[in-house]
Order: sequence, then structure tokens, then C-alpha cells
Amino acid sequence: MVRIISMASSIRPSLSTFRFSSSSRFGLPLSSFTPSRNLVFSPLASAVPQSQLFGLRAAKPLRGDVNSTGVASSAGNAAQASTSAAHESALEWVKKDKRRMLHVVYRVGDLDRTIKFYTECLGMKLLRKRDIPEEKYTNAFLGYGPEDSHFVIELTYNYGVDKYDIGTGFGHFGIAVDDVAKTVELIKAKGGKVTREPGPVKGGNTVIAFIEDPDGYKFELLERGPTPEPLCQVMLRVGDLDRSINFYEQAFGMELLRKRDNPEYKYTIAMMGYGPEDKNVVLELTYNYGVTDYDKGNAYAQIAIGTDDVYKTAEAIKLFGGKVTREPGPLPGINTKITACLDPDGWKTVFVDNVDFLKELE
Repeated sequence: MVRIISMASSIRPSLSTFRFSSSSRFGLPLSSFTPSRNLVFSPLASAVPQSQLFGLRAAKPLRGDVNSTGVASSAGNAAQASTSAAHESALEWVKKDKRRMLHVVYRVGDLDRTIKFYTECLGMKLLRKRDIPEEKYTNAFLGYGPEDSHFVIELTYNYGVDKYDIGTGFGHFGIAVDDVAKTVELIKAKGGKVTREPGPVKGGNTVIAFIEDPDGYKFELLERGPTPEPLCQVMLRVGDLDRSINFYEQAFGMELLRKRDNPEYKYTIAMMGYGPEDKNVVLELTYNYGVTDYDKGNAYAQIAIGTDDVYKTAEAIKLFGGKVTREPGPLPGINTKITACLDPDGWKTVFVDNVDFLKELE
């Protein structure tokens, strides 16, 4: 279990309303970003013909096989069958793909200040730090273990930008600790901000507390026994929970670990992930009754997930209704293969080739 003592941690920066050429650990450009509820998609040309990886083919009309309205019914039936087969093939592959949540990326206004807070108050370790002066940004990676086996934070600092808008869509990060009360005492002693004192969660028995880091990102402290993955949650708000659950199950291959409705407080949560909550990081999706849209701000950036094949991943995302914003392929200069997409609510995810990821860490 995590001991909240002086250890180092790091988070990767992300873009703001200003024009930045910052990148993620995989060199993914953090290009111009203007916070808005309205998302604009401009996919690049596909490196692989769409829908061919899972056997989808356009059906050709059969000569003389038309109905009274002149529509080639056989062709329509063939197309429908082909689409259904492609979906089944994609679902089967996604379930077999070796996926793991690698890191979460977000932007901060003072990198050294944030590193100090995460290491001294939250017990993280500074895993590595890299400065890219020609692109005017710096990355820092923090967490509770090596990147090849743990979920970590990638902080991004863009030169000269000291403040970002977190918006209303991002919720919090979760950290499992041995003793929430002692952790809160340490954070207070270090000058940290506690927004919810230790106590049982509403409608449950788990002891929790909430704190804020220097940039205003919220962290939920959860009292648990020893776990191999202390950085255990990323909470995002969504406008249609069932739609999101279906998308993450089908396109991302995640499992619905549990779902809980809280009518007294008018919200429902769904825990999604690639393994049990006590051993893996999970994505906590929250639906607040009657709220269908959120302001995403310009602070939180994305989650990165490992995959065995970015091309098939992009194809599956398209088949199940996602928006691919960066077609699959190698990044210039480093040859790490990635693809990027948006979920139905506009939350961004980058998929990274598993083999290329390990090569980068070497």
C-alpha cells in the first residue's frame, strides 16, 4: 500500500488556448487547442482501408436482383451481413488484445511546484523528466512504480503558461492509501488544501477524503489494503452512461466492473477497466441526473492505453461509433505507432503499440 511520505511523482503537460507544440511521452503533438463544447473532427487519411481489417466489404448489386422499388435487395442483405460479421470479428479481437492503461496526461502551471507536492504529500516518485526547448514544453512522469508495469501521471508544462481551465467535465484522480486520516494530516502540514475531511463515503463504508493540488486538480484518497496499483482511478463525467458503457466495452475492450445508482444524490457511476479494482487502475464514469453536456476546459488532456495493433484498434473504434482524430501509424522521428480517438462525450484517448512503448522506455 502507498505510504504517504516524501517520494516523487510527475504529471505530463497539456495544451491550453495558446498555440503550443508540446507533445506527450510518445511525441504526440499538443497542437493548438481552444476549449469549447463544440468539437471539430478532422481525421487524417487512413493508412489502412476502412473496415477491411475485420472483413467488411462493400456489397455489389446483383444483376437482375431488384425489388419493386428498384433497390438491389440482395446487395443490401449482403452488406448487412458483412457489417454484422465485421462487428463480431472486431469484438472478438478487442477482447483478446493485450491492453493496459499506461498513463494520464494533463497540464500544470508550475512543474517544480507540482512535482514537490506530489512527491512530498502524495508519496509519488519522479520517474523521469524531459525538456524540449525547441517545442517550448517540459514533461515530468510521476507514479508509484515503473512505467512498464504501473499507471503513471504525465505532467506537461508549456513555457510561459501558468494557469489552465479544468472545466466541469473532469472529476478527480483516485489514490489508494493505508490510512486516509494520517495522509490528510501530512497534506495539511505541508500546506495542502483539503476539500473533504476523512469519513465514510456517502451511502457506503469506505473511508475517503478529497484534496486539491496546486493547480486545482482534485484527488480522492481511498482507504484500502495493500495494492499493486495505488494510482487507481480517473473520474470523468459523461452525458449518457449506458452509451459510454457500451462504447468502452466494445471499442476499448474494457469490462464493466460495477455500477451503482445513488438516487438520493442524483448520480450514477460505472467502473470500467481491464481487471479488478483492487489490483488495477479503473475509469470511473459519472452520470449526473439530467446533465448531458460538460465544459472540458483546456487542462486535462487524455489517457494512454497500450495495444498490440493500433491499426485494428482504430478500425474497431470506427466500427463502434468513435471518432479517430489521429489515424494509426508511426510518429515521425521515433517510429512509435499510435492512434488517437474521442469517445461519444469527446474525451480523448491515445492507443500506443505495446512493443514500441517498451522500446521507448529502454
